[in-house]
Amino acid sequence: MALQLGDTVPNFTQKSSEGDISFYDWAGDSWVILFSHPADYTPVCTTELGEVAKLKPEFDKRNVKAIALSVDDVESHKGWIGDIEETQSTTLNYPILADDDKKVADLYGMIHPNANAKVTVRAVFVIDPSRKLRLTLTYPPSAGRNFDEILRVIDSLQLTDNYSVATPANWQDGDDVVVVPTISTEEAKQKFPKGVTEVKPYLRTTPQPNK
Repeated sequence: MALQLGDTVPNFTQKSSEGDISFYDWAGDSWVILFSHPADYTPVCTTELGEVAKLKPEFDKRNVKAIALSVDDVESHKGWIGDIEETQSTTLNYPILADDDKKVADLYGMIHPNANAKVTVRAVFVIDPSRKLRLTLTYPPSAGRNFDEILRVIDSLQLTDNYSVATPANWQDGDDVVVVPTISTEEAKQKFPKGVTEVKPYLRTTPQPNK
């Protein structure tokens, strides 16, 4: 059965480019972005892995660990990492799971047989420190991912976990946010001293509370 938002993600132990990884232990008290790739030595994946390496300071600021997956073995990964570092002008600073037995791909539903039964789609899983699945994205093998969008959604998740707000369309960190419908406008005015604008009784905005 496919993983759904709010599910506790399955634990696993698997080889990687940085040695054996027991997923829960490796994750610790961090958020995690787990993202899969159709295969090693593929052009789009090479750009994606390089981009995530360059974004490590941004992930660190948000207490997020990155881990990639491809259904090739450790030796293949090690050779590919050399190409990634050469072509993308970066150093790979996170592990790539060696899922040649497809154990993790099957656990997380990363293989979509009607797309391609032999490779993983470009899946993204954002997992919080309590091991709950908070976001899934699924791209076809031909389309590279937008990692700025993934950072944006992590910002939204971390903000809305701590305040009674939601983030509107195209929201960026620092923009106004939406007051959740479960609290009244009067209560919102007490909660959010920066002010509440009532556009409609069900649509109230307030400046981002943690800025």
